[in-house]
Amino acid sequence: KISIIIFVKGEKNMIAKIWKKLLFAILIIACLFNIVNKLVHKASLEQELQSSAQYIQEQRAENIAQ
Repeated sequence: KISIIIFVKGEKNMIAKIWKKLLFAILIIACLFNIVNKLVHKASLEQELQSSAQYIQEQRAENIAQ
């Protein structure tokens, strides 16, 4: 009976270690995918500045019209 209990406990530890490594690998892959996705779809600074300037001009024109 003792050897069976030790075998079951050892198996649980082994399964836990495998799950831990698997989930850690999935986490790393998800983080890398997120970073790469943000780099690919990143708007350039020039575009951001132009859109901000256009928005400010539109807001000023609306305020003057009122």
